[in-house]
Amino acid sequence: MRAAEASSWRSDPQLVWVGVFGAVFAVGLPVANVLGFVSDYYLNLFGKYLALAILALGMDLIWGYTGILSLGQAIFFGIGAYSIGMHMMLESSGKGVYGEPVPDFMIWNQVYQLPVFWKPYTSAIFALASSILLPALLATVIGFLTFRRRLRGTYFAILTQAIAFAVWLMLNRNEMKLGGTNGLTDFKSVLGFSLSSAETLRALYVVTATLLVVALLLARAIVRSKTGLVLEAIRDNERRLEFLGYDTAGFKIFVFAVSAALAGLSGLLYAPQVGIITPSQVGVLPSLEIVIWVAFGGRGTLWGALVGAISVNWLRSVLTGTYPRLWPIILGGLFMTVILLFPAGLIGLAAQVKKRLTGRRGAVARAAVAASGVNHHTA
Repeated sequence: MRAAEASSWRSDPQLVWVGVFGAVFAVGLPVANVLGFVSDYYLNLFGKYLALAILALGMDLIWGYTGILSLGQAIFFGIGAYSIGMHMMLESSGKGVYGEPVPDFMIWNQVYQLPVFWKPYTSAIFALASSILLPALLATVIGFLTFRRRLRGTYFAILTQAIAFAVWLMLNRNEMKLGGTNGLTDFKSVLGFSLSSAETLRALYVVTATLLVVALLLARAIVRSKTGLVLEAIRDNERRLEFLGYDTAGFKIFVFAVSAALAGLSGLLYAPQVGIITPSQVGVLPSLEIVIWVAFGGRGTLWGALVGAISVNWLRSVLTGTYPRLWPIILGGLFMTVILLFPAGLIGLAAQVKKRLTGRRGAVARAAVAASGVNHHTA
């Protein structure tokens, strides 16, 4: 048994990298934080990056491996974030400025009774489940209505973009009783633990890093399975696959639902660590940014999604503090650079560099062997 496990690790070096990634981010950084080498601020910042990396993983599954460009992934992220946000608001209801059993923003809008659709979110279990299952259910419905009717390519991308825009418009309205343009904020606790405590934020980080590793292993299992082969075949030539008798719509609905569930999980982990969720994080522009993360890191690689999400969001944190107005231009320039100069992303660029270095070393080795042969023959 142990020999078989060791053999599987040797035959698949990526498992080693997953282990190293988990050891560094899920164990190393929290330990460094406890020892005082990493501040609470930077640990919380990395927690946000890792939560967004889960969102990028889902995007890579549907776009990188299946070839379906969804411009509405931020919708599912928003559902996850708003679901847990509603529960956190209700946890602190009655503890706010006005001391009423409804969130303070409702008092400002003269709403003194909890809306019906808010009431289930008093349950932590319901809030956690809806953060993941509701996005998956919505994606299944959208997928059934579109993929079964053979809507694909640009048309699907435009449709998801239109849905994202419609959701953004709805969330901005105070009549939705979700905070309007201000969204949900001023969270005081999550699942009974104070968000002002460093221990709570550290625990949130560890949970986020652990779930990212689990999501990476899940995505890896999908792409390496027979289902993954079918998904790649859909990306490369869907019509030929249909001719062979495959139900491509079913596979696309499945991967769309999985990517939506991962997006909801990302929102669930993101909101408590950042402390706010607004409509600006749910609309068209955030959905486009997710595409840029994956393209920058290298789509169709899984690791590229992680690298892209973490690196681009790190750049955002650095540059928006110095050049806040230039960030959209920088982001657009970054995307154009990737598309024009290295379309395979950072992972693809690293692979090309490694291939060239290996080729040069091989050429040097062959030249050395040839030279030694000539010298031996001369002698």
